[in-house]
Amino acid sequence: MEQAGLAAATTDVSLWSLFMQAGFIVKLVMVGLLGASVWTWAIMINKTMMFKKFRNQMDAFEQVFWSGQSLEELYRTLSDRPTSGMSAIFVSAMREWKKSFERGARSPIGLQMRIDRAMDVTLSREAEVLEAKLGSLATIGSAGPFIGLFGTVVGIMTSFQAIAGSKSTNLAVVAPGIAEALLATAIGLVAAIPAVIAYNKFTADAGKLSSRMEGFADEFSGILSRQIDEKLQPRQAAQ
Repeated sequence: MEQAGLAAATTDVSLWSLFMQAGFIVKLVMVGLLGASVWTWAIMINKTMMFKKFRNQMDAFEQVFWSGQSLEELYRTLSDRPTSGMSAIFVSAMREWKKSFERGARSPIGLQMRIDRAMDVTLSREAEVLEAKLGSLATIGSAGPFIGLFGTVVGIMTSFQAIAGSKSTNLAVVAPGIAEALLATAIGLVAAIPAVIAYNKFTADAGKLSSRMEGFADEFSGILSRQIDEKLQPRQAAQ
């Protein structure tokens, strides 16, 4: 009796020991959830850095754009560089502007529509960049607890089978198997909770940045509309 108690007291219930003692399916679930957790943190770090860079680039572009610099000069500066955010919208609009005038555009409405369409396409592309990989966070956040629960159910079933085979309900026999099973749920929550928080945060941040780009596109569309009227109306009057 004393030896059984001593064996129970010295049972290793560390996390590593619980993982090693778990069955194949439970181990597979745990490894998958740990991989999902690592992927979640990688996305979080990548998005944090990318959003910070995106904001800094938009701040710098807005400062230059509203400084009074010539649009043509700014376009020449940016046209040969990789652009993103507001600068990408600006370059796409100016490129369509220049192409249309080089081909002898005559309709202000048609030109305005082409410019707006070019900006909308670029805006959609930039929004996709901001929202990339957020679906992975949503999937991990929603599925992680259920995958962990699956591992727990399988682990508990295996533990009950072991209890039936040993014909003993001693706590020293029951506890390790249940602890192994519950570890899968714990890992599932560890993977899911940061994923849900990160998804909500980055979705909100992406929405704010997209709204900011939409606001700039509307303002720039108004600026180009006035310039279109100034350039095309004298030409139409002369005709």
